[in-house]
Amino acid sequence: MAIVIFNLGGPDKPEAIQPFLFNLFNDPAILMIPNPFRWILAKIISILRAPESKKIYAKVGGKSTLLPETLSQARAIKKNLSEYFNNFEIFIFMRYWKPSVSEVTKEIKEYDPDNIILMPLYPQFSCTTSGTSIKAFKREAFRIGLKAPQDVLCCYPTNQEFINASVKNIKQGLDQAKAHGKPRLLLSAHGLPEKTIKSGDPYQWQIEETSAAIVNTLGISNLDHVTCYQSRLGPIKWITPSTEEEIKRAGKDNVPVVIVPIAFVSEHVETLVELDIEYRELSIAAGVPFFYRAPVVGTNPIFIEGLTNLIKTSFTGKESIISEIFIRKCPSHFSHCPNSYFKK
Repeated sequence: MAIVIFNLGGPDKPEAIQPFLFNLFNDPAILMIPNPFRWILAKIISILRAPESKKIYAKVGGKSTLLPETLSQARAIKKNLSEYFNNFEIFIFMRYWKPSVSEVTKEIKEYDPDNIILMPLYPQFSCTTSGTSIKAFKREAFRIGLKAPQDVLCCYPTNQEFINASVKNIKQGLDQAKAHGKPRLLLSAHGLPEKTIKSGDPYQWQIEETSAAIVNTLGISNLDHVTCYQSRLGPIKWITPSTEEEIKRAGKDNVPVVIVPIAFVSEHVETLVELDIEYRELSIAAGVPFFYRAPVVGTNPIFIEGLTNLIKTSFTGKESIISEIFIRKCPSHFSHCPNSYFKK
């Protein structure tokens, strides 16, 4: 059995920042325009954005922390799974950098597994994250003749262990914030262009499902909370409300803020820089009386146990495209729900 976990990836040195950005923007799931126009635009964007991105990555040592975080998660999953299975290996690929999908599919072919389980480190499905990664894997597997059956753990937005691990981190912040007034919980997720959601992507709906599960598990009466979206880019319309605007509103309301990333399970620049530095500075400028950023679930044993259980269940399941509950979770109008998306 080969277990393949994957994430977006990031540059492993300053010189890799521009080619990483090119790979990102040259993906048709990100820039939905045909070639050669996408290639040209990706080249221009990567050149223009590289200097600013280098400044951002310099704040975390000049390179992405995503691969080391993912390796730690893989080791933790492997340790748990070793209690149940003997003959398995865990592989990692990153969509826009190294280890690349082409490298990893070759390694898996040499390993020659009986079956493959694909597991995203994105709890919520989007065609721009899990979708493009899974399609890339399937294309490359077909190209090199990797024929082992593939099961896909497409999403786990309300997986109870994921929710419990998030709640544990949130409670620490809420306890501290209470000394400064009634806290407001900002459940922050990476944003998407509004047109992506309108095209049938279930991401925002799944984010709201995650938020509802967290609030329900917290069980706090009259909890002040908002689901919001960070990391907007460019002039197009993005889903709202934005995390920045919610921080400013909290300042106007003079309420303490506890912010938790609910779409990221690993620390990287969008948590370590955007949340920890930029949004903290924004909260001070906005007059927020207290700011606390809850950590991601990372290698929290509760979260790792949840992923382990999903893999175990997948191994014994019968569906080739599955969610955490083995049936289509997304409402029917979401055409990009993976239960239909990968059958196109």
